[in-house]
Amino acid sequence: MADYNRNIVNNQTEIPQVTLIRGATLLSMDESIGNIERGDILINGSTITAVGQNLDAPGAHIIDATNMIAMPGMVDSHRHAWEGQLRRLNPNATCLNDYSNATHFSFARYYRPKDIYVGNLLTALGAIDAGITMMIDNSHNSRTAAHADAAVEALLDSGIRAIHASGAPVAGEWDKAHWPGNWQRLQEKYFRNNPESLVTLGVMAQPAPELWAEARRLGLPIVTEFFGAEMASELESLHQQGLLGPDNIFNHCTALPDKGWEILREAGVRVNVCPRSDAHYGIESGMFALEAAQRHGINPGLSVDNETSYSTDMFMEMRVAFYLQRVMGMQQPPCCDAEHALTTLSAAQLLKSATVDGAACAGLEDKTGSLTPGKQADLILINVADLNLYPDGNAFGTVVHAAERSNIDTVMIGGRIVKQNGKVLGVDSEHLRAAIDESRKHLFAAAGYEPDIFAEKFLPLAQAN
Repeated sequence: MADYNRNIVNNQTEIPQVTLIRGATLLSMDESIGNIERGDILINGSTITAVGQNLDAPGAHIIDATNMIAMPGMVDSHRHAWEGQLRRLNPNATCLNDYSNATHFSFARYYRPKDIYVGNLLTALGAIDAGITMMIDNSHNSRTAAHADAAVEALLDSGIRAIHASGAPVAGEWDKAHWPGNWQRLQEKYFRNNPESLVTLGVMAQPAPELWAEARRLGLPIVTEFFGAEMASELESLHQQGLLGPDNIFNHCTALPDKGWEILREAGVRVNVCPRSDAHYGIESGMFALEAAQRHGINPGLSVDNETSYSTDMFMEMRVAFYLQRVMGMQQPPCCDAEHALTTLSAAQLLKSATVDGAACAGLEDKTGSLTPGKQADLILINVADLNLYPDGNAFGTVVHAAERSNIDTVMIGGRIVKQNGKVLGVDSEHLRAAIDESRKHLFAAAGYEPDIFAEKFLPLAQAN
């Protein structure tokens, strides 16, 4: 029996048979539909059935979206959800070791299943609040089978669409007997007989033929932390052995040489990039790889990575990407040839990265990422009548350069409204905060950490003690 409270969230409200969203400015992210200044979305149960103007459906549940931008929910292609209760513990980190000291080498080893549950639930609810309707949960702290169960159950309870990529811990003692057999156990327990589940299973594993073979036997996508300058030499061998394919999802891909990108494209490897994480932790060049990927015919998704240093929202991810790309273009010597010249990114291109391209990275482009008839109704409504957004001079500019989570009026996932009038629905906030506080108290005490909310830097525990 789980020792955590699964009644913190109750969002399993009935999905209306027919829903009609009327009068919104539509950013469909579907080239065949385009953008509509004032349009409608017809939804039958969980599925979008029509997008256009002057739609009608007698008896439908009507959502008046006047002064709203309607767009697909955003996709976070890479998030370590278990770390939710460690938010902003390490805001001034300067390297990857700083991140690891504040997670893997300190608190991670003391996580109980209930702490995994709380971390995943908080992360998922925060994502929903920020208009992220789908994420890939990179769960590299599955210390026991019970920990893995807790991670999955938190995602199921939250109401988010997700891939749970189950991975091994990086440091400390853990139950190696359940690895990698845990993948099949999770598949049979939660997913094999539940094809309509919003949550599906993947694995998180660094290059290892036997692990990747087991994932493929089970038909599961394989998520890998991939740092291009450090790991590029492995690519050619992996490719020659037939170990790379469209079921691979590579995070970061920083400083990857052209030859490496050519291999990824040829093998069909899916990619996501991390504008804030790569810069914040000084990963290799510190520059996210979106331009390099696109130059080689790959359109990567965007990802937040973690919340231990910064916020959870995709709005800021897009803005950081926009300005980093501008700065890099300005710093490029004028002698560079046109083939390798950096190009600027438009607001529309970045929103595509945060929606359609993120869905493709997850392998779910047939289900989500655009307002397309036949796809699931995963969408958000942004209130452009709010003081910080009105008047709406350009819809893409409003979303990418100005919108905040507070402007998100409505979030719908699979036809179910999970945020309405600016509030995430069905959350017992008092019980959630109590669970978070209890978890942090346990983790801090177990690790011997004295919290300091004004600290300039998170000290490794050996120094903190």
